[in-house]
Amino acid sequence: MFDFDGLVVDTETPEFLAWQEIFVDHGAVLELATWAGVIGTTDHHFDPYTALEHASCRTVDRDAIRTARRARIRELLSDQPVLPGVEDYLRQARDRGLRVGLASSSSRDWVHGHLAERGLLHHFDTIRTGDEVERTKPDPTLYRLATADLGVEPARAVALEDSPNGVAAAKRAGMFCVVVPNPLTRQLDVAAADLRVDSLANLPLTQLLHTARTWSERANRAEPPGEPAGEPPADTGSEKVVTPQAERG
Repeated sequence: MFDFDGLVVDTETPEFLAWQEIFVDHGAVLELATWAGVIGTTDHHFDPYTALEHASCRTVDRDAIRTARRARIRELLSDQPVLPGVEDYLRQARDRGLRVGLASSSSRDWVHGHLAERGLLHHFDTIRTGDEVERTKPDPTLYRLATADLGVEPARAVALEDSPNGVAAAKRAGMFCVVVPNPLTRQLDVAAADLRVDSLANLPLTQLLHTARTWSERANRAEPPGEPAGEPPADTGSEKVVTPQAERG
């Protein structure tokens, strides 16, 4: 089960950079710590326009900023490729007869549009997006709907995520979660994931499936999973993380 923003394509860094540039243009600063709660969700109370007005001590032209921001994001996104390992995972999953889904807090038009542009839309058996639910990540509803679409129990599914909000949603849904931080989310706390890798290109799908299967078997026996049995390749820079949920059994 894939996330989209920051996992398939790094759309998160361009958005943050665009806002940072706007703040600088107004003599202000937007820190990552302030922006962090926005990443991977639409369920937040941060209004960047209001924050900009407070930081710059003046009223801003919101319509003009919105137009400029969207143009800048499109410009930055034009250089963003599909992230390493994603296409290999999709092809290998299809070859192995695995069901593949995507759960994103973003809108259907945003997700479908970017997937179609990159020729990836046909790889997914189901896609659930933020405009279909009342609460987006970290609420688990998107993942629960997507796994139900596939006819798979959450404990037998693997979530691929990049952000704290996404990891929290996957774990609340009862899924094994691999976090692949992008340059932006690498600076945030994603320790709640079961497994962390720098890139999907560094973790063969077969190795991931073995690790997740072991975790699922232990979860089904209601035993504390502890360390997953499968070891990622020694040169991947991967790091195993035991979740608080697992420690509590």
